Amino acid sequence: MARITKGILGGFSGKVGTIVGANWRGQDIIRSTPKPSSRPPSEKQQIQQAKFKLVIGFLQPLKNIQTRYFGSGSGSKSRVNMAVSYTISEAIQMTDDIPELVYNKVLITKGDLTGFQNVAAVTQTGNIIRLTWENNFAQGNASENDPVNVVCYCEELDRFEIFESVALRAALTADITLPAIYTGKEIQVWSYFHNSEETQASSSIHLGSLTLI
Repeated sequence: MARITKGILGGFSGKVGTIVGANWRGQDIIRSTPKPSSRPPSEKQQIQQAKFKLVIGFLQPLKNIQTRYFGSGSGSKSRVNMAVSYTISEAIQMTDDIPELVYNKVLITKGDLTGFQNVAAVTQTGNIIRLTWENNFAQGNASENDPVNVVCYCEELDRFEIFESVALRAALTADITLPAIYTGKEIQVWSYFHNSEETQASSSIHLGSLTLI
């Protein structure tokens, strides 16, 4: 891989002959076209490919959140890449050589903002999920003005519902209402805070698997 120093032509994107141009982390680079392998992937490679495909597909709808709030984003890895690496290494289990997500180990966000104290989620009639938590405004870098965010996922429908800034930390409770399509469905629920400046987030917490009523 080589880096392009902008001159008369500058950088380019796409394939030209045997080289490929792209922009990576703000720098124009060129690299040779990869040669296709004639060897079939090993069993270990197939399993790794299956893990990668599962994780990429699952995290894609969360890209906008994780671009802002997963880790520091420093070094050679982007925040999205860090989220993928974490999920593959920490939130996957194998069942008969088939990778499965372990939802209570999945992180939607990863950060240093003070998180929840004794948070809980319960269902209410009408596809409502009610969150409650305790006052920890004075703990660490918490602020009573930190917005609360909720992420819901239904495996049966393979569909996310994302609720941003539904309440402030000071409220100590928040209700979210999901569409009627989720009635009777099992929903995975996560929540996290970010600060009012949207520069920091807490690590998300998995609030359990709830069946909507």
